[in-house]
Amino acid sequence: MIPSFVVTLREGVEASLIIGIVAAFLVRQGRGDALRQVWIGVGIAVALCVAVAVGLRIAGNELPEKEQEGLATVIALVAVGAITYMIVWMRGHAGSIKSALEGDAAAALAAGSATALVAMAFLAVLREGFETSVFLLAAFQDASDPLAAGAGAVLGLLVAIAIGLGLYRGGVKLNLGRFFRVTGVILVFVAAGLLASAAHTAEEAGWISGLQGQAVDLSWLVKEGTASGSLLTGMLGLRPEPNVIEALLYVLYAVPMTLYVLWPERQRAPRRDSEPEGRRSVPAKLPA
Repeated sequence: MIPSFVVTLREGVEASLIIGIVAAFLVRQGRGDALRQVWIGVGIAVALCVAVAVGLRIAGNELPEKEQEGLATVIALVAVGAITYMIVWMRGHAGSIKSALEGDAAAALAAGSATALVAMAFLAVLREGFETSVFLLAAFQDASDPLAAGAGAVLGLLVAIAIGLGLYRGGVKLNLGRFFRVTGVILVFVAAGLLASAAHTAEEAGWISGLQGQAVDLSWLVKEGTASGSLLTGMLGLRPEPNVIEALLYVLYAVPMTLYVLWPERQRAPRRDSEPEGRRSVPAKLPA
C-alpha cells in the first residue's frame, strides 16, 4: 500500500503543480477562457495513460507463464527507469519549474496558440501518468495484497489532488524541496526493491543464471504474514531470503541514489543587477 501511495502522491503533486502553475498564470493574465484548452490536454493524456495500462495488463494475462515473467521483468525495469528519471529531473528543475512554465504559457498566449497550451498540459500529465501506470503495473505484480496496493494508489491520488487544489488557491503552503526530497528517498528504496524483483523474474524467465545462492538471511527481520514484514517489504523492498544478484543490485542502486537525493544542493550566489535603477528594462505587457 505504501509504495503505491507514495508514487501516486508524488506523481500527482508534480502534475498538479504543473497544471496549477499554468492555470494560475492564465487567471492572473485575465485569460481564464484558455483553461478549457488546458483541461482538454489533461483529459487526453489521462485517457491515453489508462489505455496503455489496460493494454499492457491484458497482454500480460494472455501470455504463457514464462513469457509473463519476462514481461514482468521488462515492466519492472521500465518502472525503475521512470522513478530514477523522476527523481533526477525534479532535483534539477524544482527551483526553476515555475518560471519556465510561466514563460512557456506567456509565449503561447502571445502567439495566440491554443495548441501550445493543450500540448503543455498534455505532455505534463502524460509523462507523470505514464510513469505512474508503469510503476503501478510493476507494483501490483509484486504486491502480496493487490487490493491494499490499489487502495494506496487511490488514496495517494486523492491527497495529491487536494494538495494541488490547495496550492492553486493559495490555502496550502508546502515546502516542495523537502517534500520531493523525503518522497525521493522512499522511492529510491522502492525502485531498489523493484530492481531486485526484476532480477528474480528474469531468473524465472530463464534470462539470467548464476549468483542464485542465498546472500543473507533476513527472515528474522522481514517476517512474512506480519504487519512489520509487509511494511519492510513494501517500503524498503526487502525480502526474507534474497539471493546474491538480488542483494547486489539492491545495494548498488540504493546506496548511490540515496546519497544523491540527500546530498546538499549547491547554494547559488544571489544575482546582482549591474544596471542603474533608471535603465532597468520593464517587461512588456502580454496581450489580453
